[in-house]
Amino acid sequence: MPRAILCILDSFGIGGAPDAADYGDTGADTLGHIAANYEISLPNMDALGLGAAARLSTGQVPRGLTDKPRGGRWGVGREVSKGKDTPSGHWEIAGVPVPFDWGYFPQTEPTFPPELIAQLVERSGIPGILGNKHASGTAVIAELGEESIRTGKPICYTSVDSVFQIAAHETHFGLERLYRLCETAFALTAPLNIGRVIARPFIGEDAGSFKRTGNRRDFAIAPPEPTLLDRAKEAGRQVYAIGKISDIYAGHGVTHKIKATGNMALFDRTLEAMEMAADGAFIMTNFVDFDQDFGHRRDVPGYAQALEAFDARLPELIAALRPDDLVVFTADHGNDPTWRGSDHTREQTPIMAFSPALTPGTIGIRPTFADIGESIARWLGLQPGPHGKSFL
Repeated sequence: MPRAILCILDSFGIGGAPDAADYGDTGADTLGHIAANYEISLPNMDALGLGAAARLSTGQVPRGLTDKPRGGRWGVGREVSKGKDTPSGHWEIAGVPVPFDWGYFPQTEPTFPPELIAQLVERSGIPGILGNKHASGTAVIAELGEESIRTGKPICYTSVDSVFQIAAHETHFGLERLYRLCETAFALTAPLNIGRVIARPFIGEDAGSFKRTGNRRDFAIAPPEPTLLDRAKEAGRQVYAIGKISDIYAGHGVTHKIKATGNMALFDRTLEAMEMAADGAFIMTNFVDFDQDFGHRRDVPGYAQALEAFDARLPELIAALRPDDLVVFTADHGNDPTWRGSDHTREQTPIMAFSPALTPGTIGIRPTFADIGESIARWLGLQPGPHGKSFL
């Protein structure tokens, strides 16, 4: 029975979104601008159609790539959900476009409603909060981390995404205490339609040594309909959720939850899951470093080198495929590291599908990310969902 592996290169956009202007992102192009500013080499993804997909998206082949794929099916994903955030992209990829508008916090300082913070302080017993603004996570920890340790106040911040983030020291504040605080915040922000509350623990004793740890946890709203994961689990299939996948889907549809820190460790866990997974299994991994370590930090060389490290390991994954396995590489949104600010960018995404049993060719521009989920559902022999159409 066929299996499927879905790899989400978090934030690896390829520009060209027709509605980018609605998000202030006209011209944003994560891959294109990385390639323009760094001599990048991605031979394996290029062979699977990355350069060709980029040309289909923007009309240009990024420097260092070609438009001559040598295998697999390739094309472009176009998001219909309103937003450029993690839940919207992931849910739509799994067959469920977001049918509502997310809640957001205004670009003001303070940004959070006073009554929200008052309730959070009262219910959790904390002495107050720091931050209360739009900020980059690493920057705000460097700015306020020492004061947070000294006062016992956690750092609360947001972005243009529908998110409430809380950073606190793993030992001085306490990891489990941080998780409990986030659970309280999640309950309080739910009426505001905020998609996620994220725990952002860090270690170190001063601004020069602060570092976020791998114990991040996302508290997320559940998808409004059954996703590909739910359908696979309901059909008795194993569903491996690697990295932050389980958190993104609020644990729904998951049979095996696997955590790891760093893209290379996530790649290792994916290969291990492929060794363990039974016939008919679905494996889904989010490779988060591209987004959190390089996109948000506007680090072009770091992003490029992370892509090269990922690309260099693709032969391992391809070699581990069974004759009827399918692997799909895609992204959930963009995060152009040359763009202003520190937030995601509205972009189209690459779709690269490969199987020893799959004839190569283009799939064109898909009108919704949901086509990815429906294609995997068809490969696995699952019932089709109400959104999207298979390209297989």
